[in-house]
Amino acid sequence: MKNVTDRTSNPFGMRPPCPHECAAGVSAVFGYGDANADFHVVGDHPGVHGGRETGIPFTGGLAGERLQPVLNEVGLLGDAYSDDPSIADLFLSYRHMCCLPEGRSPTDREYDDLEPFFDAELRAIAAHVLLPVGERATRHVLRTYAAREALLDGDGERPDRMAQLHADHVPGRGFLVVPIRDPSDWDDGDGERLATSLADLLASDYRQTADLGRFLAEHDTYEVR
Repeated sequence: MKNVTDRTSNPFGMRPPCPHECAAGVSAVFGYGDANADFHVVGDHPGVHGGRETGIPFTGGLAGERLQPVLNEVGLLGDAYSDDPSIADLFLSYRHMCCLPEGRSPTDREYDDLEPFFDAELRAIAAHVLLPVGERATRHVLRTYAAREALLDGDGERPDRMAQLHADHVPGRGFLVVPIRDPSDWDDGDGERLATSLADLLASDYRQTADLGRFLAEHDTYEVR
């Protein structure tokens, strides 16, 4: 089953309560891309990962400048870097899409207020692979969609678990999760490591489907997400 929509930005018409503007006419950085995508990149909020001027996730900042070329290299973006990227089989969104006064991060209450919008869009896209960017988004995705939050708990020998988990393939509950270290923290080789991980994944059978054909009178396959 595929979604039928020709909308690239905010394909499901989300209307979250966003009282602030971060640019003329921009009060939120909505999800952007292919509504039938297999790959869903999940960022934190516009103040961290960009889009305050463009209204498009992962644009207008360091996060996009470093992440977009990697996505282009593996064929998920048509541009090495653009404020209006051409996307294939990819959806970009933020856990907290609303703009806030510059320099302020969402409170726990503000994340909770937008959680129904984020979750509804994520489940409507129904991507096979979730790519959370940064520790906050990764912790939420691992907790909610993989029951693997403990992977982020550091210890004395490995305090920076995002550096360890970066570009790994983590099985979830109906999703494969590929954590991405925040691009502002990337060391030499982190971009290449992510590109290799995604290229290997794209060359594999990463889709998670179930065959319900056994419930049909005919002997046909009927695969669902």
